[in-house]
Amino acid sequence: MTDEANTDGVRTVGVVGAGTMGHGIAQVSAQAGYEVCLVDIDAAALERGLAGIDKSLARLVAKERLSAEERDAARARIHGATKLDALFEQDLVIEAAVEKLEIKQAIFRQLDEGCRAETILATNTSSISITKLAAVTSRPEKVIGMHFMNPVPIMKLIEVIRGLATDQATYDLVEAASKRMGKIPVEVHDAPGFVSNRVLLPMINEAIFCLYEGVGDAEAIDQVMKLGMNHPMGPLALADLIGLDVCLDILRVLVDGFGDPKYRPCPLLVKMVDAGHLGRKSGRGFYSYD
Repeated sequence: MTDEANTDGVRTVGVVGAGTMGHGIAQVSAQAGYEVCLVDIDAAALERGLAGIDKSLARLVAKERLSAEERDAARARIHGATKLDALFEQDLVIEAAVEKLEIKQAIFRQLDEGCRAETILATNTSSISITKLAAVTSRPEKVIGMHFMNPVPIMKLIEVIRGLATDQATYDLVEAASKRMGKIPVEVHDAPGFVSNRVLLPMINEAIFCLYEGVGDAEAIDQVMKLGMNHPMGPLALADLIGLDVCLDILRVLVDGFGDPKYRPCPLLVKMVDAGHLGRKSGRGFYSYD
């Protein structure tokens, strides 16, 4: 690892969860020069995540955004494991598990118990309270949100979210690490959905209501938003990319957090999730994927 990669005080990064977001976070961390441990309790999911990193790095080489030597060096920095204790010696641990409060709290309890006192515990949650997660630990001042965007290797934004007790040293370290990863950190406050999903998910939900009520078909709704609002992707295609189950989880967090019925998930979204039509990851959502 280069000396430059150590200037933020972080040498090693742990990532919990090898799904779309987790393996993307592992990849950009390794490309930034950090030694990375990627953990998923499901060995098959871990293998899929590592394979996803290989494919992503290969695409960057093919597009001449990365040399073969840089690809090999980044990949060599990533190590996989299936037990959380593999992360106990890391400097910064980023949780990227499913968007369920109880699961995230259980992970944070284990990390807090096993990690060194100085380890920063971050979460990639897209909507859940940082303060709630911090409250189950003995180090709330060292808990922070790092909300990456999908796809992680391409999107520049990280929403950096302080919990009620997050201290300035923790924020400064995470801000520096975010920049080292080639991202643009934007500080937002701890509120349901933060900024990104508080604005985005109601739009997606309204697009689903338009489909549900027969205002237009999926292609028409997406075309209106792409051509009329200059969005690079229509809201229904974007929902498929995010995952319809994730969209539903976020909307439920918004409803619970604000107590406002305007965030009520469209019944069509609920039905599709119940049917297992989750978007790209399941092969079928508002569109079909081979």
